[in-house]
Amino acid sequence: MPPEADLPEAAGALWHPSANFGPRRNGAVPDMVVLHYTAMQSAAEALERLCSAEHDVSCHYLIGADGTLWQLVREAERAWHAGQGSWGGVSDVNSRSIGIELDNRGKGSFAAAQLVTLERLLAELLERWSIPPERVIGHQDMAPERKQDPGRYFPWPRLAAKGLAVWPEGRAAKGRFLDCARIFGYPEADAGSLLAAFRARFRPVAAGRLCEEDRRVMAELAARFPVDGGAGRG
Repeated sequence: MPPEADLPEAAGALWHPSANFGPRRNGAVPDMVVLHYTAMQSAAEALERLCSAEHDVSCHYLIGADGTLWQLVREAERAWHAGQGSWGGVSDVNSRSIGIELDNRGKGSFAAAQLVTLERLLAELLERWSIPPERVIGHQDMAPERKQDPGRYFPWPRLAAKGLAVWPEGRAAKGRFLDCARIFGYPEADAGSLLAAFRARFRPVAAGRLCEEDRRVMAELAARFPVDGGAGRG
């Protein structure tokens, strides 16, 4: 049996350590979760890349399409999954987040077994670290000019229905789209990229120019879930 330090922290996880991690900076602890897709051919291929010292990339957890869960980096450590980007006042997202990679090529739906494992893991993480559901985000949310994952096929409403993410409820709300985007948490970004990221998550079938429904949904999210409690950015 491996020493206790090498045992996985999440129920049912397999310990498969990555060489790519470091300490969280400035005493940070996880207060958000970032979801990704691997965009690779298989979980085995992703696992090899995420654990290889030749690549400066890792995550805390990888979930295969069949529901297999691997832990690569301990939760107290800083995995290298987010890169440049921000969410609210957080610019070093790696130091403040837990990164979860999903075995998916980015071109279709996510497997049922995989989603069951993800939901179980998220419930555990949110309870263990006291993370509110509005701080479960996608990679595209925090880096809209660079990333597209987990993409428009990811079932955010399913997570929201279980208290593991957030979703608009159709409430009446008004506000300027970009202003409300900042209040909700989106970073400064090209307006087109930000609209694409927002729609991929909250309005995946929408197309065309910015419309009133985009403005209403973003204003509702800003009103219900102001990032960092509505405090200014640091």
